Amino acid sequence: MTVPTQLVLRALLQVPTREMYGLEICAAAGLQPGTIHPILARFEHVGWLESHFEDVDPREVGRPRRRYYKLTTDGAEQARIALAQAQAKIAKSSSMSQPRHLGDLA
Repeated sequence: MTVPTQLVLRALLQVPTREMYGLEICAAAGLQPGTIHPILARFEHVGWLESHFEDVDPREVGRPRRRYYKLTTDGAEQARIALAQAQAKIAKSSSMSQPRHLGDLA
């Protein structure tokens, strides 16, 4: 799992029942829109996310319509599991690169 994917999941899991629009997710994850949208599309395709466009007239609100994303119940659980597995993999790989005994330092 890539670091940007992990950042998007962490942003969505901050409040898993909350709907967030794209730029909110970008800000929370510290990523650019071009990075997050393919990730969001992938998660929506596998059923982790659901999305919808807000029901506003862009001329009235003076901006484009926002697309809101929200984790599904299953998606939130799968996201937690995926992040835990990614963290465990990182921990395992960093522990393998560290000396196991003081004698290994010589």
